[in-house]
Amino acid sequence: MRWHHSRALLIGGTLSGVFVLAALLSYLWTPYSFEAMNIPAKLQPPGAAHWLGTDHFGRDIASMIMAGARISLAVAFLAVGIGMVVGVPLGLAAAARSGGWLDEVIMRGNDLVFAFPSLVIAILITAVFGPGAVNAIIAIGIFNIPVFARLTRGAALGLWGRDFILAARVAGKSGLRISVEHILPNISSLLIVQGTIQFSLGILAEAGLSYVGLGAQPPAPSWGRMLADAQTMVTLAPHMALIPGLAIVLTVLGLNLMGDGLRDLLDPRIRVGRR
Repeated sequence: MRWHHSRALLIGGTLSGVFVLAALLSYLWTPYSFEAMNIPAKLQPPGAAHWLGTDHFGRDIASMIMAGARISLAVAFLAVGIGMVVGVPLGLAAAARSGGWLDEVIMRGNDLVFAFPSLVIAILITAVFGPGAVNAIIAIGIFNIPVFARLTRGAALGLWGRDFILAARVAGKSGLRISVEHILPNISSLLIVQGTIQFSLGILAEAGLSYVGLGAQPPAPSWGRMLADAQTMVTLAPHMALIPGLAIVLTVLGLNLMGDGLRDLLDPRIRVGRR
């Protein structure tokens, strides 16, 4: 199956690409400064002057959406990166020592982290270091570690009994070398798909943390904080809540569709089944 035959991948990639381009463009240009307040122009609906309207301080919502995209995407991307960089090696090590003390320690550590949702971890971190985007990245990243560790271990265990792994062991290769040279390449497609899923969940987690004041702090824009600011203005200016909410929905939808499309593209069993 070619990539352009996957409607989910095409739609998801387009939606995701729009917000990535908006985030990159915001470093160079926005219709207005996202920090600029214009009280006489507050609560304006979408129009020619302000494409997506203004908020209760007269700030341009389109500019805030563009600048907020870079915060949300950066936090989610870095958090997923932390999860993969730490979780994948842990999962490979646990699979290579399946049933041993190292496997038991890693898996029980994963269970311990899973007992605390990212919001609770963020509260614990911010209680010590204070709120901010960096602490949100750490909190979401810590929660992603056991996700990738469990996925990697489960996928790797299914390969350790295969003939080509047995041949590598007979050839004298160490467990570390087998994991890097043979196991990891064979499960990379699964990790890529899971990465896109966790990316979308990271967007939601960042929005949730910002909504309760634990994410990016003013004057840095955030979709979650825009929703928090709009909750008392819904009847006066519904666009204040609708637009950032729609941005979150479309970004998450795009990433989920892209994950489904990548799964269809990279999974040989699905490709064979659709021929």
